[in-house]
Amino acid sequence: MKTIEKEAIPTTEECAGSLRNILDALYVLNGKWKIALILSLVQSPKRFNEIRKEITKISPKVLAKELKDLELNDFVKRTVYLTTPVTIIYEATDYSLTLKSVIRELSVWGEQHREKVKQSMRK
Repeated sequence: MKTIEKEAIPTTEECAGSLRNILDALYVLNGKWKIALILSLVQSPKRFNEIRKEITKISPKVLAKELKDLELNDFVKRTVYLTTPVTIIYEATDYSLTLKSVIRELSVWGEQHREKVKQSMRK
């Protein structure tokens, strides 16, 4: 690995591996709602309509699809209670917690980006 000003430059193989890893992550977490849904459910388990009230701009159809995708990838657990009417509770799995540092870094970057945009608009 080469270095430029004390920073390592990845090799072609390392870049290809990183790219594959990033594409895999983005494939699973694609769309603008998945991370928001995980954050919502990490706070507490919720019913479908509770999620809709918290994430107001998501349509019911998209919410259902995103929850199903997250369940298939083991980020969300869906529990059905045979009450009248049937009660369905969604909750974040332990696997969702593996995204904690990723979500924190995205939050920090998002705040920095918002400030950069504000500064650009002032010029």
